Amino acid sequence: MLIKSAVAGLAASALLASVAFAQAPSSTTDRATTAAPAATSDPSSFKGNWRTSKLVGLNVYNDSNESLGSINDLLTDKSGNIKAVVIGVGGFLGVGEHLVAVPMDKVKFVDEPIAYTGASTQPATGGARPGGTGTTGTGTTTGAAPAAPAPKKNPWYPDHAVFSATKDQLKAMPEFKYTTD
Repeated sequence: MLIKSAVAGLAASALLASVAFAQAPSSTTDRATTAAPAATSDPSSFKGNWRTSKLVGLNVYNDSNESLGSINDLLTDKSGNIKAVVIGVGGFLGVGEHLVAVPMDKVKFVDEPIAYTGASTQPATGGARPGGTGTTGTGTTTGAAPAAPAPKKNPWYPDHAVFSATKDQLKAMPEFKYTTD
């Protein structure tokens, strides 16, 4: 039985190989004329455009710098123009999340990081922490901690998005559902 299978495999391999050899190789002139047309745009012409793959997952804040959620998806028309942004509001690790679709023109993308104004949201200075100068045994600070370097702005995607609403207003909006109708 094993011999019959081996012979059948060899015969099938020989048939496949004969089909491959029967194809005529194309000449270099044929390849040059049938090759895809060269890109007409200069790669530097895309400078300043953002990668949509980096917009998905971007944090969304309101005008008061309160976190609303994150971008879950981008909805396009058949021409590829982005028409809406799907924002996930609430939930934990995607469980219990409320999806809402908002028009793209209502979302503002910002390159600069969030400016924290509240004392509770600012990083602590001094104290016994890595990179700080530490404290003495009496609890007094011996020096101020060095300021953290500002993150370098990436030209291919923004830092965050801003949508003028509160979390409660977004949760009150009709839930977006992916339908197949």
